[in-house]
Amino acid sequence: MPRKGRCSEAQKQHWRKPDASEMPIPPPPMDAPSCYCSSQNNICLHQSHGTGYRHRVLEWPTSPFTGHGHKLVIPPEVPGKRFVLIVGDSHLRALVDGFIWMPESRLSFGFLSIPGVSALEIRTKVLHATVPRAPDTVCVIAPSNNLNSTTVDMAGVDFANLLATYGNRWSKVFAIDFPPRLVVNIQYQDLLRQEYRRVAAHMGVKYFTAAEHFPLSNLVLWSKDGVHLSDREGMGILVQLLWSAALEQLETPPPTPQVSPNFRAPPSPEPHEWRTVGQGSKVIDSFLPLNPIFFSGTALSAMEKVSPSHLSSLVDFKPSPKPKKVS
Repeated sequence: MPRKGRCSEAQKQHWRKPDASEMPIPPPPMDAPSCYCSSQNNICLHQSHGTGYRHRVLEWPTSPFTGHGHKLVIPPEVPGKRFVLIVGDSHLRALVDGFIWMPESRLSFGFLSIPGVSALEIRTKVLHATVPRAPDTVCVIAPSNNLNSTTVDMAGVDFANLLATYGNRWSKVFAIDFPPRLVVNIQYQDLLRQEYRRVAAHMGVKYFTAAEHFPLSNLVLWSKDGVHLSDREGMGILVQLLWSAALEQLETPPPTPQVSPNFRAPPSPEPHEWRTVGQGSKVIDSFLPLNPIFFSGTALSAMEKVSPSHLSSLVDFKPSPKPKKVS
């Protein structure tokens, strides 16, 4: 039977706080991959999604032409305000449903949103859309719903057809870049943007970039799905981009035509002006008036008989009579 003292020592040893040196060293944490890539269609799915808030999606009427929901919002006509129509996909939902607003300015904005559609389906909807007011300019948000189902070249062809459809219906059109997505390979998105810019430049359509305004490290700019922008932070940036691009598009003056300058020919010298050629074939003009200060009265009378001062050209001068020969 152990003694009482030894029992107390055993209990103290059992309940004592272990030293840090006796603590087991935990294994180093493994770095989770930021994304896992698939060899099909260059898809890179990020493990980290957005952390921002996005409103609950409302139900919209279905379009008979595309089979997708759609909604058209046209503002009331206000004197002195220019009308801008913005056409895009589901990124415009918060604006269409009134969860966020465009800045107050001398511009009024209307929206045509067709969520979940490709460039071809947007083109079909635009062809059949009834817009009661003619916009001063139309903003096209570059399509981004078919990123995983097409090649870069085919996406460029579809975008060119889409811009041609807009140009045939409205006179002033410009395009703006689509916001980045966290669930699609970044390099692939950059290739699409380059192709969209090339197509727009070839067709004479101004293209505004947007990707640099959405840093991928700031996850609050996106909602949890990693596709749509958050209502406050992400859409706040997109709203400013749309507003500034529309303002620049409407207020940029047309280029001033360059007119070649008119060069005036030097006046012809006076008939009584002497021209002296100096060194280096440089012409030095001088004028010597005929007056009694330089010539005597007798000399002036003789010169007047030979070359009258009232004659203006060589045609008016009569040659002096030839002296008669004395036989």
